[in-house]
Amino acid sequence: MGKRSKKTTKWSQEVTAHSNALDIQPGVFASGDPRKIAHSLKRSAEASERRKTSAFRSAMSMLTFYINRAGAGLGDEQRCVLEKAKDELRKDFGREPKG
Repeated sequence: MGKRSKKTTKWSQEVTAHSNALDIQPGVFASGDPRKIAHSLKRSAEASERRKTSAFRSAMSMLTFYINRAGAGLGDEQRCVLEKAKDELRKDFGREPKG
């Protein structure tokens, strides 16, 4: 039996780097500004001709995917920024909860 070579990148890292749905701005998730993150994702989603769903859903899915896959490696402060970016995305797309 031959030895299997160990992959050095995770599948989620490959998806984030080579997603066919959105061309996201490099380093956007590292920003400390939730509005900047949301605006960048919105621009990317609206400009994409390859997405299969609404621009809102594509942007929100990419953000949620990143939060979930970053897992324990994501600090509490950055996780909070990214969660606030979800609220900013909802505002940008006029999807704020009624209340």
